[in-house]
Amino acid sequence: MRELSGVRRVAAESVFALRRAWYRTRYPSLTLGKDVRIVGRLRVRGGTKVVLGDRVRVRKLVRFNGGGVVHVGPDTLLNGCWIMASTSVEIGARCLLSDGGILDTDYHNLDPETRHDPPTDRTRAPVVLEDNVWLGTASLVLKGTRVGCDSVVAAGAVVR
Repeated sequence: MRELSGVRRVAAESVFALRRAWYRTRYPSLTLGKDVRIVGRLRVRGGTKVVLGDRVRVRKLVRFNGGGVVHVGPDTLLNGCWIMASTSVEIGARCLLSDGGILDTDYHNLDPETRHDPPTDRTRAPVVLEDNVWLGTASLVLKGTRVGCDSVVAAGAVVR
């Protein structure tokens, strides 16, 4: 956030503190680190446990779903992304996530004979984004993927 002075700084910090308090009350499964800045909106559904590290910034609508666990490292920007975690999604420090998605599950079996059966363990696997990863607009990161430190996932890319 650009430098504010005096009354404006106090007012801005008060607004962020009120928003953090409201989201903690609204979503008991949400844990917020120090100085998290929610400019956009958060939506946490399906019993998903979300931990946002220190100084994480939230812009636009950011959605979490799936019933798993999501850990977001410090100084990360979440900008309109959606994260579906039935097991776990780990996002490192200083990452930039644009309007794209992360899924750690297929939500259905891939084999044609079992496609309509309840999902098995083979349909899900954790996702890890290491530190300083940039996910471009409309990119998708699928189950079982590890994106290495300092990587860029291009806009519209599908990573598996």
